[in-house]
Amino acid sequence: MSSSIASLSNPRVKDVVRLRQRSHRDESGLMLIEGYREVKRALDNRHNPAQLFYCPDLFQGSNEPALVERCRAAGAEILESTAPVFRKLAYRDRPEGLLAVAPQVRRTLASLRLPRNPLLVVAESIEKPGNLGTILRSADAAGVHAVIVCDRCTDINNPNVVRASIGTLFSLPVAEASSADTLAWLAGHGVRIVAATPHAATLYTAADLTRSAAVVLGAEQYGLSEIWLKRADVTVRIPMLGQADSLNVAAAATILLFEAVRQRGPRRGSDGRTKDE
Repeated sequence: MSSSIASLSNPRVKDVVRLRQRSHRDESGLMLIEGYREVKRALDNRHNPAQLFYCPDLFQGSNEPALVERCRAAGAEILESTAPVFRKLAYRDRPEGLLAVAPQVRRTLASLRLPRNPLLVVAESIEKPGNLGTILRSADAAGVHAVIVCDRCTDINNPNVVRASIGTLFSLPVAEASSADTLAWLAGHGVRIVAATPHAATLYTAADLTRSAAVVLGAEQYGLSEIWLKRADVTVRIPMLGQADSLNVAAAATILLFEAVRQRGPRRGSDGRTKDE
């Protein structure tokens, strides 16, 4: 069943706008998913929305109506809105006419299932949602088996994390935990800690990433905390040949993860093709 919203003062509009605030997201247990790719990835990974707001006047192509029907079939309440209303709902500067309200992503360390020789990412105290989302996007592209967000400064359900990840938040197992609990969990599963720091002696290409490994990256301003540096099995650095002494944390994550891809070789999917074919 569909409803139509034309008033900017509609209570549903106000509820959605409040979900931009972390306190309201956590209190309600809900999150925002905006954009065609993001909503589609949520559906593809069975993270079904409770509501979908849509505005045909803002659609970017011809595929959006089918996605609206997929949301309807998944049980979402479908709410059409006028362009002015949707622009108030949207957090993007150039909205695409699709915005879903869905349950938050909430996973624990206990819910993660690891294969033999897993490749993990641990992100400690990442402050910027865009960086965290980009780390998730790179992790998905590199075939990472799980991402653990430690001592969070930004929550994984932030709309800008969803946006920067282009919805890969829903395709990856992503858990939140404290650093202490994560260190104990990694030790219990025999996962080696590969800590990234500009001060390491070992180049990242010299580290063995073919075995079970967690690539650990720290906050944008201060890097990894001492608890991780002291417990690391190996610390690695990316060579810096210019005046900058470090890379953006998301860029560093991408370089390290694709070094692991290079070392591990191509992986095959369920269709028998290599992942990069």
